[in-house]
Amino acid sequence: MGVSSFFKNLFGSAKETANEIVDQAESAIEETKIAAQPYVEKAEIFLEDTVTKAKETATPYMEKAEAIVEETVSKVKETAAPIIEKAETFVEETVAKAKETATPHVEKAEAILEDAVAKAKEAAKPLIEKAESIMVEAKAKGTEAINDLKEKTNTSDSKEIESSNKTEEESE
Repeated sequence: MGVSSFFKNLFGSAKETANEIVDQAESAIEETKIAAQPYVEKAEIFLEDTVTKAKETATPYMEKAEAIVEETVSKVKETAAPIIEKAETFVEETVAKAKETATPHVEKAEAILEDAVAKAKEAAKPLIEKAESIMVEAKAKGTEAINDLKEKTNTSDSKEIESSNKTEEESE
């Protein structure tokens, strides 16, 4: 009876220890997700705002360019055909200038977005590393506990076999 209660206590405490370690690892992972969430949300909001601002900044230039193009084409058609060729050139230049004006804003928005994503990754990196280290520790402790139990079981089994052999020899 004493041996069976010993094993129940021994395996029960190992199981509790393993469960505690697993709970700690799950808790750390959940904490990491929770801690990283605000950074992800901020990055998404920042991205949306940046894209909106870039569109708002570029829209007036595009509208002005379109208006100038339309007016120029109308006047040129009224004046004469040779001037139409000059107007087409002017339109192409105006569009190119509009693109040149909008390009730095778009590039700036892309750079800001890349920076925000990089910062979010940097902020989450220590939390992820912490969770990974806790998981490694939990795995090592679990393996150690299992190995200890195996050793104790093997040691107690061999002692029982030796004592039963001695008892049999004495009875003969």
